[in-house]
Amino acid sequence: MEKQETILVLGAHSDDFVIGAGGTIAKYAAEGKKIIAYSFSYGELSHPWLKEKVAKKMRVEEAYEAAEVLDCSLTFLGLKEGKYMDKKDEVITKLKTLCDKEKPTKIFTHTIEDPHRDHKVVHTITMELWKQLKNKPEVYVYSVWNPISLKTDYPSLYVNIRKTFGKKLASLKKFESQKYYVTYPTFLLLFRAFQEGLTKRMLLAERFFRVK
Repeated sequence: MEKQETILVLGAHSDDFVIGAGGTIAKYAAEGKKIIAYSFSYGELSHPWLKEKVAKKMRVEEAYEAAEVLDCSLTFLGLKEGKYMDKKDEVITKLKTLCDKEKPTKIFTHTIEDPHRDHKVVHTITMELWKQLKNKPEVYVYSVWNPISLKTDYPSLYVNIRKTFGKKLASLKKFESQKYYVTYPTFLLLFRAFQEGLTKRMLLAERFFRVK
């Protein structure tokens, strides 16, 4: 019996895996692939006026509902925003153990071009993780807050998400606490999906750059 293909998706905050690769996650899941998503932190600092435990609970519940829409598993590493490097070795060890067991064929992570510091750090940790893996998966980067990418020298992966873009938006809508924050990403996602789709004569697509 052929082993089920496993895909690993890494994000800094609870909604990044949806913004960056939601359509692709839903498409791969529909194809029978096993999708494992990890969020480095809860993203509770987006609501500084709330008690931390309240913000965490809210963000976690939203993220699990979003993952359910996309049909992927989700695990929180529980790191403090802005302080991921403090537990870098611990995170790499945990993710390496997972990769040694699951042997993902692809890892999707943040691009180093993203201006958000936490996103850059997740990229850096992913690359260090990759160096330690015996079975080397392909590594693809996605964008969240960078409107354009300059990684034109890297091979591109275009994923046709015409049938799953609706799921991506439905998943994103689960983040009720972020409805005022995600207006820009939602518009940007639609613009990107059309733009990337036109490049390859697809109606809607997600584009990733293969960096490993």
